[in-house]
Amino acid sequence: MKPIVKGLVSAAAVVAFMAACSDQKPVATTTVSGLDPEQFVDTVAGIPLQLVTLKNAQGMEACITNFGGRVVSLMVPANDGTLKDVVLGFDQVQTYIDKEHTPSDFGASIGRYANRINQGKIVVNDEEIQLPQNNFGHCLHGGPEGWQYQPYEIVEANEQKVVLKRVSPDGDMNFPGEVTALVTYTLTEDNILDIRYEATTTKTTVINMTNHSYFNLNGDPSQPITNHLLYVNADNYTPVDSTYMTTGEIAPVEGTPMDFREEHPVGNDIKNFEFEQIKNGNGFDHNWCLNTYDTDVNRGDDSQVAASIYSPTTGILLEVYTDEPGIQVYSGNFLDGSQKGKNSTLYNQHAGICLETQKYPDTPNKSNLPGWPSALLEPGDTYTSHCAFKFCIK
Repeated sequence: MKPIVKGLVSAAAVVAFMAACSDQKPVATTTVSGLDPEQFVDTVAGIPLQLVTLKNAQGMEACITNFGGRVVSLMVPANDGTLKDVVLGFDQVQTYIDKEHTPSDFGASIGRYANRINQGKIVVNDEEIQLPQNNFGHCLHGGPEGWQYQPYEIVEANEQKVVLKRVSPDGDMNFPGEVTALVTYTLTEDNILDIRYEATTTKTTVINMTNHSYFNLNGDPSQPITNHLLYVNADNYTPVDSTYMTTGEIAPVEGTPMDFREEHPVGNDIKNFEFEQIKNGNGFDHNWCLNTYDTDVNRGDDSQVAASIYSPTTGILLEVYTDEPGIQVYSGNFLDGSQKGKNSTLYNQHAGICLETQKYPDTPNKSNLPGWPSALLEPGDTYTSHCAFKFCIK
């Protein structure tokens, strides 16, 4: 099925028209972030790939590829009047596709189930199902062929919004039910990259979608995010064992390095391995239980700030709003300099930080525990999730 693309004119048609008008200046062939859209043209599983560029009047630009539904670049105003690219990524789609040599979740729309499921096992309608085990014996981010490595169809696109669709067949990575999922990216005039997810299923299944952008508000990923000031609106978090799996406990942050209720540098305790949870996570790689979530109505208040990060270098502040119960803060602990990103920059440890709004990790096996939400999706129901990344200069 060919994508329906609204409001877009092919680059070839524009170039041909401009070439015919000798008194016109050449059309720019790159985005503001320096990406060449031609490097994102390909076809995977019969679905055409392209780079969609969103813009607003404030100068912000978001470039998104429908391979994995990924944010490739995000240009944001800084305190010196320039625009900074604040996300990690690659400058050609083939690098994302070639996961055998360059595996990454950079910028991806993750599904079916973001984060980890213990030993890759779930029970649905009293039937135990074995999922792929691709991370310390667990199923991570939907398995080795999760949606970050699959094409989404573009069903609508213009300079403000792009709508992506993924039809995941029954049995995809052994998950039950044919799931039809939509991801809508909208760039607003008040510098918000708004992300909304929807999904339906033909059979009872589990679902947990998120965005996996690695942010570096310094605008220079050669410099680590350890100087970023982090705030998390959470009194509790979910501890993990040495395999990064949640233990089932919901623990208070009070008196621990996990307390970010007052913003302070990420780097203060990132190597404090005397604290077992920092050792187990090799830094921060944990889920926080957001105070913005109301367990009585099973919905979060996405008008309140759930978390934020701030770079004193550029003055860029990113606030996160969500209706999800949790947020995974991952401080890029496994980046090791082996991946070369945009502008040939090597992504070393802590080059980026992820703020993944989500159900708690391993919720399918722990939803019977106090305080753990459900991740089940039934036929006839619609899964929805909302995340907004709001940028400003502080």
